[in-house]
Formats: sequence, structure tokens, C-alpha cells
Amino acid sequence: MTVIDPETQAGWVPEADEVDEEEEMPLSLRLSIADTLTLGNATCGFMAVYFTTTGILIPHLTGSQESGMARHSAATAVILMLCAAVFDLFDGLVARKLRSSPMGAELDNLSDLISFGLAPAYFVLVYGMVADDAHQRVAAVGAIVVLLAVVLRLARFSCVTLKDGMFQGMPSPFGALTVVSIVLLELPFVATLLAILGTAWLMVSRVEYPKPRGRLAGAMLSWIVLSMGLLAAWAFDAPSGQLLLQTGCALQLVMGAVIPLFATARRVNNFRDNRREARAAQLP
Repeated sequence: MTVIDPETQAGWVPEADEVDEEEEMPLSLRLSIADTLTLGNATCGFMAVYFTTTGILIPHLTGSQESGMARHSAATAVILMLCAAVFDLFDGLVARKLRSSPMGAELDNLSDLISFGLAPAYFVLVYGMVADDAHQRVAAVGAIVVLLAVVLRLARFSCVTLKDGMFQGMPSPFGALTVVSIVLLELPFVATLLAILGTAWLMVSRVEYPKPRGRLAGAMLSWIVLSMGLLAAWAFDAPSGQLLLQTGCALQLVMGAVIPLFATARRVNNFRDNRREARAAQLP
């Protein structure tokens, strides 16, 4: 019912209706559970940069080089990247099981850029500044290549539609963990740089990688938890902690190299099978 003011002759609408209309939030601004996990991913990436700066870079610049503190900070930074990978794994699973908001895909790309682009690239940059045999400017170029590779990979992921269950190029979380594993192996600088550039190339390549679903997701989660344990053992200077960490980093590199080989072999076999079927269809 509309009430007419006799003096103004203006219609008056109940205020409750106006408040309800104003308080109704657009669907595009409502965060889902998956979006909350994605924001956790971004937070972990930012904190990885923080610990890399305060625990490794600043002590090096100020001359207070305490190897124990640097080791703890490096381990903390990498563990945070691993936590970001866990958030990235579960936000996709939750989004498929429940729902995702209209801005879920954008949030995921932006968070991945922080955790798996900026954080590992910054880790490489700081390595170039603090390592004895490293060259700062060359390491900076390597860091830029890693960052741009992640940017290009995420942009392509948003534009290219692939068959279900496959990624094109090394996934950015796997690439980020491979990059930091290369740095933690403490190889000679030239070998480290070449391995980092090779990882960046794999991220923008057309090599197909399986998406972490089902048993593969469980295996990936188990590997992340194991990696956290290895990093903790190294950080607290446990017996054989250095050897355990180097073994874990070497396994990460082996997986990064073997998966493309299996993918290439599978593609070649599929191509041969298709040719055989085509020839068999042409026979009378």
C-alpha cells in the first residue's frame, strides 16, 4: 500500500523493501568456500616472499649472516609455497564438489601468480644475491624468465580449451616447486641456471600433464607432506637432514624430467596407432 503525503503528494514506499534491495549482494561478489581456499593460497605466497626477505636477504645485506636463521627462513618460505600448493589442490576439488563463484577462476589465476610466479622468482633472485658463486644480474634474468613463464602459462590456461583431465605445459605449482628444488640442491651456478630455464620452458611448452584427480591427487598430497617433513628436518639440522633434503629435491627434478618423457612417448604411440588404423581402413 502506498501512502500519499497530502502536502508533497509524493509516494512513500516502506523502508524495509529499500533496505532489502540494497543489502542483496550481487552474485559476483559472494565468496564461496573454494574462493576462501584460493585466498589462502595467495596469503601463503605473500608470506613466502616475506620470510625470504626478512630471513635471508636482509641479514645478508646487513652482514649478520647466521646460517641457522637463513636455513630456517628458506625452509619456512618453501613450506609456505607447499601449503599454497595444497590450497590450490583443494580449491579445485571443493569447487567441483560444491560450487565456485563467478570470480573463482580470476581469483585462482591471481593467487597462482603470487604463490607460483612471484614467490619462486623472488627466491631465485635472492639466491643470486646471497650465493657465493652466483651472478646477481644473471640470476635476475633467470628470475624474470620464471615469472614471465608463469604469467604466459596462466594466460594461456584461461584462453585455451584442452581435453578434460590434461594440462598443457607443466602446471605452475609443480614448476614452482621444481625451481626452488633446483636452488636448494646447491648445484654450480651455471647448472642451476640452465635447470631453472629448462623448467620455465616446460611451463610454456605444449607437453601434456595429467590433472591431479583421484589417486594422482592423493599421491601429490602425500608428496607435499613428505617434502614438508624433509624441509623441517633440514631446518632443524636433524641427522642426515641435508642428505634427505637433497634426495627429495633430486626426486622432484627427476619427476619434472620424466613426466614429459612419458607424455611424449604416449603421444608418439597414439600417433602410430592412428596411422595404423588409417592404413587398415584403407585396405580393401
